[in-house]
Amino acid sequence: KADDVEFNRIALQQFAYQFAYNKPFSKFARSRGRTPSSVGSWEDIPAVPINAFKALDLTCCPPEQAEALFMTSGTTSSQQRGKIYHQSLSVYDTSMRCNFAERFMGDVERISMGILFPTPEQLPNSSLAYYLNLAKRDFGLPNSKHLIGSDGIDIDTLITDLTRSEVSGEPYALLGASFSLVHALDSLERRAFSVDLPAGSRILDTGGFKGQSRELTPDEFYDTLRKTFNVPRSHCINMYGMTELSTQFYDNGNANSPSVKSGPSWIKTRVVNPLTGVEMPKGSAGVLAHTDLAHVNVVPTILTEDLGIETDDG
Repeated sequence: KADDVEFNRIALQQFAYQFAYNKPFSKFARSRGRTPSSVGSWEDIPAVPINAFKALDLTCCPPEQAEALFMTSGTTSSQQRGKIYHQSLSVYDTSMRCNFAERFMGDVERISMGILFPTPEQLPNSSLAYYLNLAKRDFGLPNSKHLIGSDGIDIDTLITDLTRSEVSGEPYALLGASFSLVHALDSLERRAFSVDLPAGSRILDTGGFKGQSRELTPDEFYDTLRKTFNVPRSHCINMYGMTELSTQFYDNGNANSPSVKSGPSWIKTRVVNPLTGVEMPKGSAGVLAHTDLAHVNVVPTILTEDLGIETDDG
């Protein structure tokens, strides 16, 4: 875990490394008048707009030597997708495990999991497929499984596993894209099925609806999860992550919406004016710029297209 001084030291160290070996990033930084000799704070590292990943190979290693290539999702078949190269996944994996264990698992080491998302074999360039499979592998009990195949959600198996959890009293975790959970809720409603999952059960959703399911307000969504699965909204966790990052943000449940997201000590976020890059006052809306120390091979800081407001807690 890094305090502010240690975070700044590592961020500047990574800036110097990526400036030296990531040629497109070096060119971008120079165009902003930023070099390792002129930057003394992580806040002054130039933030790369996420659209740059669609046009440039922002990587310190040759792309062909990368262990993994994650690609952003395109809304149309012709839309160019961003490419994020990882020379090694060891830091990404460590970042995910430490953060996921604390923010989602709590005091539980392993739990029965149902994954409402395709496998990495089905979606080899999906960071979310990789992330959820890592969760199942390292935190799931042996009976954990993916519940989406070529024909969509395996509702029969989902119902069997939910019923088994209710009868046995063993907690269950359901994880997936937000839109996949909506499809599952719709299918269960058509069958007039609901379940009383045992205490300690939990749900993780991520990614929003993206036009792939009907839109729900946060209150509608989490109320329906509570009614269908008997999982309190305090145990319905939303994860905010991006393909362009190596670290995820979580809330502490959705008893109240909108929830506050926060990350671990190795990522910091600024809320900035999208036109000037100047940091906005706390409580004012702006665009999020994330500095992620786990993003070793890529760039130190990205400028998102996400709107956010800084609070005392995230």
